[in-house]
Amino acid sequence: MRDAVGSTRRSARAKRSGATGRRSEWLAVLWLSMKGYRLLARRFGGKGGEIDLIVKRGRTIAFVEVKARGALEDALGAITPQKRRLVEARIRQWLAQNPWAMGHHLRADAVFLAPRHWPRHVLGVFELVL
Repeated sequence: MRDAVGSTRRSARAKRSGATGRRSEWLAVLWLSMKGYRLLARRFGGKGGEIDLIVKRGRTIAFVEVKARGALEDALGAITPQKRRLVEARIRQWLAQNPWAMGHHLRADAVFLAPRHWPRHVLGVFELVL
C-alpha cells in the first residue's frame, strides 16, 4: 500500500512539474516574441533530453533552455554540464534534419524565470561544441 501511495505522489508531482514547465515555456515564447524572435520548434527531442525552444531572429537561430525556479539565482545555476551535452546532441540532431540552418549563426540561450521577476534572457549561456 505504501508503494502505491508513494508512486501516486510522484505521479502527481510529475504532473505539476510538467504543467509548470509548459507554462514557463509559453511565457518564454511570449517574452522572446516581443524581442522579435519567431518560434521554429518547441520541445524538440525526447528520451535522453530535449531542447525546450528553437527560435529564429534574422540570421540567428537560438536553442533555448527554459528554467523556472523559486528564486532567480537557483534558475541561473540550473544548466549543468550534463544538460549542456544533452542539448548539444539534440542540436546536432535538429541540424541534421534542417540543413538550411547551417548558414545561420547558432547560439545556445536560456530564459530564466522566477516569481516576481521579469524573465531573464541570457544570450550564449554556453558555447556550442558541435
